[in-house]
Amino acid sequence: MHIVILGNGVAGATAARFIRKLSDHDITMISAETDHFFSRTALMYIYMGHMRYQETKPYEDWFWDKNRINLKRSYVERVHFDAKTLHLQTGEEVAYDKLLLAVGSKPNKFGWPGQDLEGVGGLYSFQDLQYMEAYSEGLERAVIVGGGLIGIEMAEMFHSRHIPVTFLVRENSFWDMVLPPEESEMVNRQIRQNGIDLRLNTELQEIVDDGNGRVCAVITKDGERVECGYVGLTPGVHPNIAFLKDTDLETEKGILTDEYLRSNLADVYAAGDCAQLRNPPAGRRPIEAVWYVGRMMGETVAYNMCDQPVAYQPGIWFNSAKFFDLEYQVYGTVLADPPDEHTSLFWEHPEGNRSVRLVYHRDTGVILGFNLMGVRYRHEVCERWIKQEASVETVLQNLKLANFDPELFREYEAEILQQYQQQTGTSLSIKKERSWKEVFSFLHR
Repeated sequence: MHIVILGNGVAGATAARFIRKLSDHDITMISAETDHFFSRTALMYIYMGHMRYQETKPYEDWFWDKNRINLKRSYVERVHFDAKTLHLQTGEEVAYDKLLLAVGSKPNKFGWPGQDLEGVGGLYSFQDLQYMEAYSEGLERAVIVGGGLIGIEMAEMFHSRHIPVTFLVRENSFWDMVLPPEESEMVNRQIRQNGIDLRLNTELQEIVDDGNGRVCAVITKDGERVECGYVGLTPGVHPNIAFLKDTDLETEKGILTDEYLRSNLADVYAAGDCAQLRNPPAGRRPIEAVWYVGRMMGETVAYNMCDQPVAYQPGIWFNSAKFFDLEYQVYGTVLADPPDEHTSLFWEHPEGNRSVRLVYHRDTGVILGFNLMGVRYRHEVCERWIKQEASVETVLQNLKLANFDPELFREYEAEILQQYQQQTGTSLSIKKERSWKEVFSFLHR
């Protein structure tokens, strides 16, 4: 049997690896982006000089031949689902018995005048990085449009080369549709403390042509003109499925799949950013363009393509990011606009650069989520508490189990507990220092 995987991102590469572990099927992986799978989350570090491209590849180049995974560098122009063939840009036709669509995302564009000028780019593909690099020499100012994670990564990249940045964010506060107000304001401070010209409540109206097809400025909806030589468009992404429209494949925003990542067509599957679950698990979204989701989907779909049915179960939501020097982690349910039954304990360091939020149910006291800024907690411990429906007071008394900050770093369990006592009027005490043995015992009992 010949399995073709379209896309060599984390979903496609993980699927190829597990299909090889599970079977002796022929495997072909097709991508026009790069010859080999690389870590997309490391693109910024290439630009900043922290890594070289070859160091972002998790596997040596010989790995693919050794594991009999055929790599093909080309665009797929059309998929003929009835004939089970792919038509490549080179004119070649590739036949498949089973097909995995792991085609990822594309940056959003909203029809702004000038959005296709030279010097306007996103930050998703390796080609985007090369494009950004080509315009950086002698760049006097960049404007970034869109207040998400990719936008702040791009701001840090330019900042690392001392290129001034104006950051246009249409929301009232950075990422305030995801972060609670206090954490969002903390990120605002972090952005400004790094010298970024952050403009909140500011929308793009137009990108200005210098007369030669290249960007020279932007104009905001308030009528302000900002001179610049590069515009980064980072207002989110959408599934890269335009070339699949007008086929028998059922799509909405993404490729519709069941819990086994099967599409409506026989022998056609989808995974990663382009997959849209018809019935997502409780607490999860139909499309989740997150690295670890792509990895988990890649492994799951491999079993299903090898006729070993496994339903996709992503478990409890988690994510992590970095806003310049401010690390962020979230486990479970932490909402920017929570329902009335959600209560939270929020502790913030007096210096305003670290915080811990514990979200719990108002009536039952059951822990629902953790939101961490500048403080690290162990993923396994937080997930265990959420799965066990531990009470917030149990969590507070045992918080040392979760602490993951390096040795000799300050710990804040006492201050967090004191905050809870002041908020609720209860009296609790922290249990004794926890050893690695006790942490291991807690996780495996």
